[in-house]
Amino acid sequence: MTQKKIGLYVISIALLFAFIFVLKVDVPICYGDECEFIGVGELLKKNIIPIICLICLLWAFVEYKRFRFDLQGSTNIPFKIKKIEGVNYEHLTFLATYVIPLVSFNFDSVRYLIVLAVLLVVMGVIYVKTDLFYANPSLALFGFNINKVDGSFKNNEERSGIILISLSKLSNGDNVSYIKIDDRIYYAEKVRE
Repeated sequence: MTQKKIGLYVISIALLFAFIFVLKVDVPICYGDECEFIGVGELLKKNIIPIICLICLLWAFVEYKRFRFDLQGSTNIPFKIKKIEGVNYEHLTFLATYVIPLVSFNFDSVRYLIVLAVLLVVMGVIYVKTDLFYANPSLALFGFNINKVDGSFKNNEERSGIILISLSKLSNGDNVSYIKIDDRIYYAEKVRE
C-alpha cells in the first residue's frame, strides 16, 4: 500500500515538475546565416534541471498508468453510500499551499535545489504518513472527485469518514465497488444496475 501512496504523491507533484520544466528549459533559437548548433553536450548541460523534471514527469505518468491499471479489478463486495460530502476543495488547497510556492525557488542555486529536493522528500513522507496523498490536483485534472462518505457494508457494518476517489459522480444511496488504498481511503466506482 505504501507504494500506491508514494505513487499518488508523485502524481500530485507532477504539476510542479511541469512548471519547473517550463521555467528552466533553455533551447537557443536563432534565425539567420550566422546560426549554428551548440552541440548535444552543451544543450544537455544547459538543461539538467528540465531533464530531471522530464524524468519525474515520466515517473508520474507511469504511476498514473499503474494506478488506473490497479483500479480496474475491484474484488471487494460493493457497499451503499449513506451520507456523502464533496471535498474536492482539497485539490486546490494542496496546489495553492505547496505546489505554487515551490515554483518561486531559485533554481540557479545548487543550495536551493538541495533544499527543494529535501523539502519534496519530507513533504512526501508527511503526506504518506498522514494519509493526505489523496488531495491530488493532478487527479482533479483527470476528472477524479474526492468525497467523504459514510457507508453500509456487508453484515450491516457501518463505517464513517471514508474518503472515496472516483471518476463517477456519486450520491446518497449509490452502491459502489471499491479498492482499498488505505484503511479509510478507497478508489470507488458506481455500480451500474
